[in-house]
Amino acid sequence: MLNHIVIMGRLTRDPDRRQTGEGTPVTSFSIACERDFKNSNGERQTDFVDCTAWRSTAEFVEKYFRKGSLAVVSGRLQIRDYTDKQGNKRKAAEIVVDNIYFGESKKSSDGSSGGSYEDPTPKGIDVGPEEDADGDFPF
Repeated sequence: MLNHIVIMGRLTRDPDRRQTGEGTPVTSFSIACERDFKNSNGERQTDFVDCTAWRSTAEFVEKYFRKGSLAVVSGRLQIRDYTDKQGNKRKAAEIVVDNIYFGESKKSSDGSSGGSYEDPTPKGIDVGPEEDADGDFPF
């Protein structure tokens, strides 16, 4: 059977990292994922999806992601049964994270996006094609 889900959205809170009794790291977080279509009022609705990461993935999430970070989450959908404080049987859906990816480039301290390329050639100078030492073009 196939159970694979991929979503992209922003973390709604800082990741919450804990450890199991055996010392296995586990991190919980929630992703706000906007729907692709508008409702009858012309507005897009947002789904809030709970996610759980284990072991090294849990450590990675806790180290590099914060509230508002854009993330792409890949994993499997898991439905858990539980009983609430009033004794009612409930179900909870969550993504068990296999992989998480950065959805945007890291921002620098001045607020601009990092990872962009800036041409080091001074503006207004015409630079012709590069030639090898023997005067031939390199292609």
